[in-house]
Amino acid sequence: MTSSQEQKDRETLITVCNAVSTTGLSFGTSGNASVRCDDASCLITPTGLSYEHMLPEDIVTLCFDGRYYGRNRPSSEWRFHTDIYQARPDVGAIVHTHSPFATALACRGEDIPAFHYMVAVAGGPDIRCAPYATFGTEELSQYAVTALQDRSACLLANHGQIALGATIADAFKLAGEVENLAAQYWRACQGGSPNVLDNAEMTRVLKKFETYGSNESSDPDLTSAGETSDS
Repeated sequence: MTSSQEQKDRETLITVCNAVSTTGLSFGTSGNASVRCDDASCLITPTGLSYEHMLPEDIVTLCFDGRYYGRNRPSSEWRFHTDIYQARPDVGAIVHTHSPFATALACRGEDIPAFHYMVAVAGGPDIRCAPYATFGTEELSQYAVTALQDRSACLLANHGQIALGATIADAFKLAGEVENLAAQYWRACQGGSPNVLDNAEMTRVLKKFETYGSNESSDPDLTSAGETSDS
């Protein structure tokens, strides 16, 4: 029997997958996504089914040992989902897309360097591109796990991108950030080699990103003037 939390996770997964499609991060049945259930299983999108036609009961329960439950087979990329979850206890969700600019760079086998400080959003001074391997293979899975060490996103050569998050919403948001950065880097390269920030600067940026977007400011020159009224 499906628990209320599992049902909610299935519905949220479909909502995010439809957002992946409508925002142009993937087309048709390309790409896949999953949500961790526990230390031994996850919910993952099925193979060969477009997001717009997906129902909660179409989502597959996938065990990390390769067993699955449901009326559909799991995504053909199920291996890197299970391997990433096992290698990264901090990860709660995974979104894999064939977004245009990230895939274009991946087809060149290029990392995204620190051409812009926002590259730090993926957890490091660059966004690595994993070497090519046939989709759905253990070889590709191991390349992805390695490229994601100390990172929350990577490119897959001649393939696409992977984004990780604590939640499926976080992973979706990061996939969009990576695609935006890929588009900016691609355009910057049209005029020659863009400036790349050095490691010292990216170390400072990464430190600031520890509180980026939160109410815990790391800015020593910023001081709260007190509470505001609700007039």
